[in-house]
Amino acid sequence: MKMADLVIVRHGQSQANRDNIFTGWTDVPLTPKGVAQGVAVGRALRQTGIQFADANTSYMARAIVTTNIILGEIDQLYIPVHKTWRLNERHYGALSGRNKAVVKAEVGADQLHRWRRGYTEVPPKLTHHQHDRRYDRLGVQIPLSESLAMTQRRLLPFWQDQVAPRLLDGKNQLIVAHGSSLRALIKYLDKIPDDEIDQVEVPNGKPIWYQFDQHLRVIKKTFITTEDE
Repeated sequence: MKMADLVIVRHGQSQANRDNIFTGWTDVPLTPKGVAQGVAVGRALRQTGIQFADANTSYMARAIVTTNIILGEIDQLYIPVHKTWRLNERHYGALSGRNKAVVKAEVGADQLHRWRRGYTEVPPKLTHHQHDRRYDRLGVQIPLSESLAMTQRRLLPFWQDQVAPRLLDGKNQLIVAHGSSLRALIKYLDKIPDDEIDQVEVPNGKPIWYQFDQHLRVIKKTFITTEDE
């Protein structure tokens, strides 16, 4: 028996995506294409007729702005939006702000792939913790670097304590986050083995629709087509 729906979306294209830059916990704005992708997601979701009880997003502007665009398109700006650092993009450590093509030339394609797509591989660490006032009240220390496994570990408490209980109550949920944090969630939901997660890619602005039974088991997974495809 179907109980609740979850839609997950990676934010629209950011300037760093366009320029092939590692971003992590750094804020970067959406490009005009990224804004258009958010609009397209909203229009596609409007066609499904899904009514969300809550939206969930990260502390990153590119995800927050995409969330607002989507909710505006589906006339659901009034629903609660829960922001959490646990949905932030993976912290890429010393790679943050660097061009991926330049890093590839320095370390080789294999090493770059392991840093980007592997489960336990940790990118080079920063030499010191960065400071950002948005995390002060939470007592959260910005990581020096994160693997996908580390990202999943800090994401799952939010899933287990906040999102899953709402789904079990039959409340449809929207999550707008990032490539790596969503890969970590997909790995958990789809029970993907550690050595296969490197094959999973989450494109910008392409919604994935999960339908669950009363035990929160996935009964259907749909890749929603948007008008920009």
